[in-house]
Amino acid sequence: MDSTETPFEQRLRHNAGKVEAMLNRLLGDAGLDDEIVRPARLLNAMRHGVLNGGKRLRPFLVMETSALLGGNAEAALRVGAALECVHCYSLVHDDLPAMDDDDLRRGQPTVHIAFDYATAILAGDSLLTYAFDIIAAPETELPADRKMTLVLALSRAAGIGGMAGGQALDLAAEKEAPDESGITTLQAMKTGALIRFACEAGAIISGAPAEDRKRLRTFGEKIGLAFQLADDLLDLTADAATMGKATGKDAARGKGTLVGLRGQEWAEATLARLVMEAAELLSGYGDNANILTETAGFVANRKS
Repeated sequence: MDSTETPFEQRLRHNAGKVEAMLNRLLGDAGLDDEIVRPARLLNAMRHGVLNGGKRLRPFLVMETSALLGGNAEAALRVGAALECVHCYSLVHDDLPAMDDDDLRRGQPTVHIAFDYATAILAGDSLLTYAFDIIAAPETELPADRKMTLVLALSRAAGIGGMAGGQALDLAAEKEAPDESGITTLQAMKTGALIRFACEAGAIISGAPAEDRKRLRTFGEKIGLAFQLADDLLDLTADAATMGKATGKDAARGKGTLVGLRGQEWAEATLARLVMEAAELLSGYGDNANILTETAGFVANRKS
């Protein structure tokens, strides 16, 4: 353990290790019931796209919001792993030449570079499908109605009106820069929707009242916007070695960002406001919400 780590950083690292271990088991060689065989090259590509470190922020949010409301910890871990499969599928596909065309992800070659284009497409397809398998599987010990609610919420967050639609808008933004409202919508879909789901999922897993679900959903929306603002700031100020991927690409492609439109000072002030608003949303939970409150600050002030 690094003695310089804060308790929050220790918790984040500890949970990331649990998620990594779960994903490693889920992406093992042995097939599941009704699977015929897991092709080795495809499985290796999936593992390359998923088992490459990272902070595992989205699963962390699932696990911590569930813990806040007394949800089943093992079920939350599995739902978090499912969400990470969706997130990683999106990165594998986004890195392809037809989209963002990146050769580096988390400091190592992207899947299409390490394998080939077709295998990268299939790896993404398989990760997306597997996410819903993980939630629906009997090993995720939740009532059927909660599983159904999770599947529906994740589908809406990941699909045409969520992350995938946001990527479509992002590609269109290379040809015609959107206005501020358009950028906000794009980012709420491409980046914010999965973070919103991560926070809302904890309330679904725990069977919490609608008021808690709405509150945590709003919390997720706040930190989703903060995440993207911080990302845009890092794209301007960080180097590729720190980020583990290319930086400055949005500006090079002429894509508009809120930071580009409103400036760094505005972005930093907005981040501070979003962190404060996120903390206020959780104030009714008392000290039990301290980890999530610190998460909001971490998202806004991260360096990579």
